Amino acid sequence: NLKQALPQIGISKADVLYEVVAEGGITRIMGVYQDLEGAGDLGSIRSARDYYVSLAVGHDAVYIHAGGSPQAYDAFDNWGVTRIDFVNGPYGDMCWRDPERKKTAGLEHSLLTSSEKILDQMPSRFRLDHEEDYEVGWIFSQDPPAGGQEVTSLKVPFSKYKTGLFEYAEAEGRYLVAQHIDGADLPVLEGAGGGQLAVANVLVLYTDVAQIRGDSAGRMDVRTTGRGDGLLLRDGRLYEIRWQRDDRNDCFTFLDSSGTPIPLGVGTSYIDIVSTKADVTWG
Repeated sequence: NLKQALPQIGISKADVLYEVVAEGGITRIMGVYQDLEGAGDLGSIRSARDYYVSLAVGHDAVYIHAGGSPQAYDAFDNWGVTRIDFVNGPYGDMCWRDPERKKTAGLEHSLLTSSEKILDQMPSRFRLDHEEDYEVGWIFSQDPPAGGQEVTSLKVPFSKYKTGLFEYAEAEGRYLVAQHIDGADLPVLEGAGGGQLAVANVLVLYTDVAQIRGDSAGRMDVRTTGRGDGLLLRDGRLYEIRWQRDDRNDCFTFLDSSGTPIPLGVGTSYIDIVSTKADVTWG
């Protein structure tokens, strides 16, 4: 999510968007697509980190990436992840370098793929259906649950480089996504011409985030299992929640103050995973 790499392409078609900090305080965004049909172009495709791999495993997803950290490749080897690697795999026909992005944003931000190419060329050996007992476990409702407080804006600082900004648009019943990045406030735009990104749910999950000791590249260690505090924004209201994830094969569970699963609004969910020390504010 470097300023130079904007706008991302295909993010408005995702069902879930995860954002987590990586090296140098720069975040990366992982999109989860329940169905790729009609999603169009997607990118730019970047390298994997092990904590994103963990999140993808919880969705029983096919993980698509372009290279990765040593920790990510260890995860691939040890966790049996179904994946497509555009750097170290035989998938060159599934992706391309966009010449305009290559010229204006640089080589590393120019790698694109598309739903059509992925679906047409998906290896036949891949399992594309969930096992019978797999469930995401999230619940949804048209109407917001009782309680919470009326809140129209949220600021989520990931680092000195990036702060997420979310503003409730009551007429749409959605949160407009923006960011303070590299010293400027910018709307998060759909690079395929879809305007500003708008989502039904914004979740903030607090967890342990630290730089890996001795890692010369400054890579991060992010805890994605266990339990922690969090926030849910939906329908102009904020709820203090708890998250739980017992195993990497599970998705997150979102619980209210009584320990009961709390329903999300129908639509896209934007999940910010931040340090327990992050000074998240709202109003």
